[in-house]
Amino acid sequence: MIHSVIIFNTSGVPRLTKFYTPIYQSTQTLVQKIYSLINTRSAGLCNFLDAPELEDFLGRRDEHEQLRVVYRSYATLHFVFVVDASESELGVLDLIQVFVESLDRAFENVCELDLVFHFDEVHHILAEIIQGGLVLETNLEEIDSSVRHAAQARKQSFASANPLALGVGGGVGPRSAGIPTPLGWLTGKLTGVGAR
Repeated sequence: MIHSVIIFNTSGVPRLTKFYTPIYQSTQTLVQKIYSLINTRSAGLCNFLDAPELEDFLGRRDEHEQLRVVYRSYATLHFVFVVDASESELGVLDLIQVFVESLDRAFENVCELDLVFHFDEVHHILAEIIQGGLVLETNLEEIDSSVRHAAQARKQSFASANPLALGVGGGVGPRSAGIPTPLGWLTGKLTGVGAR
């Protein structure tokens, strides 16, 4: 099971935190603990490590269950998954790659600012891949398609609900019947279009 997904920058500032199991101590303390574990490792070491010190934060459900930290670093960001022994470390490394590639497709070369200013879309992409600590989808085409459909639906919803939206609201509601928007009607009256 995946217990948490955390993204932080090289200074240890969290940019995304998602927990699938209850936390028994402060989130900030947990992120700082994971950052200290990863930051002290040299680049030549493998990208996963046993982390029994995290049991105080996430609890221990079984005496044979051992928490592991699996991470990858891309430019200024560290992508960290905290998993238990039932997950394959190499499989989780591939899952991190799928998550990063999905973010790259959504933001065209994802950077730290994309995670800050579009956190809702980042959480949506993560929810397409993982829910409840279990992996749902790893196919990049399916993830990308779902994210694009959700963005399109969000735009249509905004256009049909916003009375000042310019243009037609995507075929939904009264605007699809050729009725101009209030702003379009006012603009037409001020410029003399449609005047008698």
